[in-house]
Amino acid sequence: MRTEKIEFLNARGQKLAARLDRPGGQARAYGLFAHCFTCDKTAKAAVRISRALAGLGVGVLRFDFTGLGESEGDLGGFSANVDDLIAAAAHMASLGHAPALLIGHSFGGAAVLAAASEIGSVKAVATIGAPAEVSHVLRQLGDGLSRVEADGAAEVKIGGRPFTIGRDFVDDARTHDLPDRVAHLRRALLVLHSPVDKIVGIDNASKIFLAAKHPKSFISLDDADHLLTKGEDADYAATVIAAWAGRYLPMATDTAAETPDGAVLVEETGAGKFQVQITAHGSRLFADEPEDVGGLGSGLGPYELVSAGLGACTSMTLRLYAERKGWPLQRTRIAVRHDKIAGQVPPDTFARQIGLEGPLDAEQTARLFEIADKCPVHRTLEGGARVATAPFPVPPAEPDAGAARAEAVEHFQQMDAECRKAGAPA
Repeated sequence: MRTEKIEFLNARGQKLAARLDRPGGQARAYGLFAHCFTCDKTAKAAVRISRALAGLGVGVLRFDFTGLGESEGDLGGFSANVDDLIAAAAHMASLGHAPALLIGHSFGGAAVLAAASEIGSVKAVATIGAPAEVSHVLRQLGDGLSRVEADGAAEVKIGGRPFTIGRDFVDDARTHDLPDRVAHLRRALLVLHSPVDKIVGIDNASKIFLAAKHPKSFISLDDADHLLTKGEDADYAATVIAAWAGRYLPMATDTAAETPDGAVLVEETGAGKFQVQITAHGSRLFADEPEDVGGLGSGLGPYELVSAGLGACTSMTLRLYAERKGWPLQRTRIAVRHDKIAGQVPPDTFARQIGLEGPLDAEQTARLFEIADKCPVHRTLEGGARVATAPFPVPPAEPDAGAARAEAVEHFQQMDAECRKAGAPA
């Protein structure tokens, strides 16, 4: 992962400062991150989520809204934020990185919901702790709101920092119909929200979700605070966003490391301590360890994947046999748990439970249980297997252009000499 400094102009000609977090290899897609109200591109949630997504193959541009961070101008209202997002997307498109994903945190979440329909390249939108109404931001002004309305402008403190807020900011916040924008979003939507968010209550997530049309999804951030100050909460949000958005984002056309036909590719993502991405036949999933051992809990653990392989193979084997026999097997349910039992040889045991649904008689049921023991993965586990390890093949070296040119010149000189010797025109 690498980070680049970028600057671009907004619709008012003001220079906005940004950072582009790029994946180490080829990006599968690009996204645009909108930070929370009065935050900036260096906010912990913005940095961790953008970098984690870059580790998962999604390049992300995070920038300072007008008047914040390193960007020029005075603090803008909601309409200015939406315009800034559109300008950022246009700049990304000019670089060949048109954003397919918008991510917005808090007030930035409301901004991406409003801007998405204006950015043609966007396929998916994810919000984190977003308000359902733009006017919700006025609560952050406290008693300063009445001073703004009475005097036309007032200095208010937000997060311990002073900001001058004018009446145009207040009027602008009251004019937008965000639920209507959500209803006409026409993009896949993921709503992430903490049920204990004390700044933007969970009821906002409900309103956004109910206003949206499918495809839409909701993820609870459990005990996370509004700003996602705990690193593991930001990492979890990034992992969920990347996994969810994978259905809607364009996939990379190639991988950095080529694998033999039929091989499963496992690569570290850079998110969390253990998370890896597994790729096979164009499908992708994550493997991870639970949070209590230092993982993100974002995917199956290694032994759970082995258990899943046994369960899947068992189900498929039973289905093939039942169909071949014409038996009325309607559905299978397989539960597999891996245990290590001290003193047992071998110590590893896969406890498998099989559920068979359908009007099967006792003889058919007994026979299917026998067939379950004949599934290929079952036989591999019981019979043992050999693991053959080898390094990835070294990619062929790029041809030496200078040597190739010298060889061509030498070849031409030889041909010229032979032509002259034969008396033919060179």
